[in-house]
Amino acid sequence: MKLLIKSFLLFAVLLSSVAVPKSYCQEKSSGQISISGAFALYPMVIRWADEYRKINPGVRFDISAGGAGKGISDALNGMVEIGMVSREIYPEEVKKGAFPIAVTKDAVVAVVSELNPALNDIMTRGLTKDAANNIWITGRYKTWAQAFGSKSSSPVHIYTRSDACGAAEMWAKFFSKKQEDLLGVGVFGDPGLAQAVRKDPLGIGYNNIGYAYDAITRKQIKGLRVVPIDLNNNGKIDSDEDFYTSMNDLIAAIASGKYPSPPSRELYFVMKGSPKNNKVLSEFIRWVLTDGQKFVNEAGYISLPKEKIESEQKKLL
Repeated sequence: MKLLIKSFLLFAVLLSSVAVPKSYCQEKSSGQISISGAFALYPMVIRWADEYRKINPGVRFDISAGGAGKGISDALNGMVEIGMVSREIYPEEVKKGAFPIAVTKDAVVAVVSELNPALNDIMTRGLTKDAANNIWITGRYKTWAQAFGSKSSSPVHIYTRSDACGAAEMWAKFFSKKQEDLLGVGVFGDPGLAQAVRKDPLGIGYNNIGYAYDAITRKQIKGLRVVPIDLNNNGKIDSDEDFYTSMNDLIAAIASGKYPSPPSRELYFVMKGSPKNNKVLSEFIRWVLTDGQKFVNEAGYISLPKEKIESEQKKLL
């Protein structure tokens, strides 16, 4: 009997000396994380939250979309732990305590109704930067004939965003302008703007790619057509400019730098101050920058470069 007890004790000592993988030692997180802000980042964050809860069911999420302006305002005012922001963070916001972490990328695209009478000319000729400027900024182009060289003398119905948002900021930045410089009928939110253009055969607007393409089929949303950009200004869409058929094609073009920046951009989590002292929050953000990245392309977003991810991770140390 004594020999048996000694053997058991020896086995216990040996077992305690074996290194156990860190993931097995970590306790499951529990708590609540509130998030608000950019429509652009909202679908991705919903996916991240769903996946994270599979391994940390004790973490509860309260997520709402309302535009990048609301996201950063809510974060700085302590209304939420994370503000979703789809534009660059301003110096004055950093002075107020904004602590940004880049988490993924996406882009803004011009959209028209698939019922547009000039659709063939729009798809064949594409939208030049100069034409877009004369639609949304100067207002000089008032017909589809002027904007795309079509035979249609029908007026262009211009739509823009009414809420403070990253999509409008990035679209305006394409012309070195600000959101308030954009012309058009103001519509709240990405879903609202997409719906307005889809219902108006003479409408033109812009959307984050997650609202112009179906995340499951990867095709353009029924009723909308993404307008190709004539990058070399030769009056037609060449084969190397034609990457809009599917979400996958456009994501590849953005990742390779073929699609202009802006309106492609980084998307951010913004906190008020460093989240290092908030265990639940910091662990979630670390997961987003590591395991969470495998869901990025699948959800219709663009992965950050490895170097960028590493630099963002260092902010949490």
